[in-house]
Amino acid sequence: MTGYEPPTALPRVLLQRADMRAALAAHDFGTVFRLARSEARISYSKIAAECDMKPERVGLLARGQGSVTTYEKIARISDALRVPGRMVGLAPRPWEAPALPHRAAGRGPDTDRGGVRRREFFKASAGAGLAVGLPELTRPRAGSRIGSDYPEQLRARTARLRRLDDVLGGGDTYKVYLGEYESTKALLRDATYTEPTGRALLSVLAEQAQQAGWAAFDGGRHQDATGLYEASHRAAVDAGDAELAGNALAFLAYQTISDDRQAGIGIASRSVEEAGPRAAPGVRALLYERLAWAHAVAGNDTETERALEAAQAALKEADGHRQPDWVAWVDQTELDIMTGRCWTELRRPLRAVPVLEAALARYDDAHARDKSLYLSWLADSYLTAGEVEQAAAVTGRALDLASGVASVRPRQRLAPVLQRLDEHKALPAVVEVLDRARG
Repeated sequence: MTGYEPPTALPRVLLQRADMRAALAAHDFGTVFRLARSEARISYSKIAAECDMKPERVGLLARGQGSVTTYEKIARISDALRVPGRMVGLAPRPWEAPALPHRAAGRGPDTDRGGVRRREFFKASAGAGLAVGLPELTRPRAGSRIGSDYPEQLRARTARLRRLDDVLGGGDTYKVYLGEYESTKALLRDATYTEPTGRALLSVLAEQAQQAGWAAFDGGRHQDATGLYEASHRAAVDAGDAELAGNALAFLAYQTISDDRQAGIGIASRSVEEAGPRAAPGVRALLYERLAWAHAVAGNDTETERALEAAQAALKEADGHRQPDWVAWVDQTELDIMTGRCWTELRRPLRAVPVLEAALARYDDAHARDKSLYLSWLADSYLTAGEVEQAAAVTGRALDLASGVASVRPRQRLAPVLQRLDEHKALPAVVEVLDRARG
């Protein structure tokens, strides 16, 4: 793309206008298209051709009907209109001139230029369907017989691919993870194997479906995520893998709770029951913390604290026990962050702030998406406590970390925090953060 200037490129002066910047930040592409036609004389048919959209679809958006939510389409529009990635929540696009990233005060060494380059390298790897250190694996041909060792080789590959989620958002990883899932599903359909090998393959399939479902959820593909979580649950039950079956339900609960609190609590409770008391300690810790979250969102203080205590007790048992790779990230820091998030939701800042501050101080900035999300809860609690300037400073850090991450969740999570900050826009520190969020 470098060096090519499409006929839909927006003039720099138009990109700097407040109404255009606000529309881009909100992904209000109907307004973007209207401004492009009225101010830059770019026709809807030309926009449609360059953005790979139907002209009728462009017209509907311009009339305020519908929205654009998928990462791929947002990236396509950004490239066609030559909108810098930062203005729509994306990483710098391939056609942009390289620039030194902004480095916020208080950041650690992992967010310097090397950290940004490392994230870009992983992103390129994901786009090619690769990961650093990915185990060699020869895919069996249709109709061939699969040996008993193949499922574990596939599980090792799945574990390595999971590490991409540490540094990338679902917009980058979804197609990679979905491809792995579809490949294993085809293998189960077309190859021959013994019954134990088939059960092991189903277990891996359940794991891959959860991985793809999480990337779909993170990238804003909620319907796809639901379907993958449900498919994962079916595969795990058929495989006799109670731990994975419980985790599939925990994922569903996490997705459901924002729309239906009681349903979310019910699914989260079932996830603990389905995994059972013999599940690995790390698995029980994860499922109990997800149950705590469901209760916190519903405003249930006592039940939240009880679930957090159960998660802590399970985590204490984890030392020396073999844990599935998919719970390897569940540690004391993770549980402390979930504890702080729960108390934030329950509007208990005196409990939330100390635990979040301590946990986030030891949380690597290289995990940009997750740290940005977690900082949003810290900012929220500071606002509840009346510490507006501190909330603004934390929100600024979250915005910096979220820049260039292909995930819809940081922007969604920061939106209500920014709305609350807007009530204090007379303060210079707040004005600076609000301006940064818009630009």
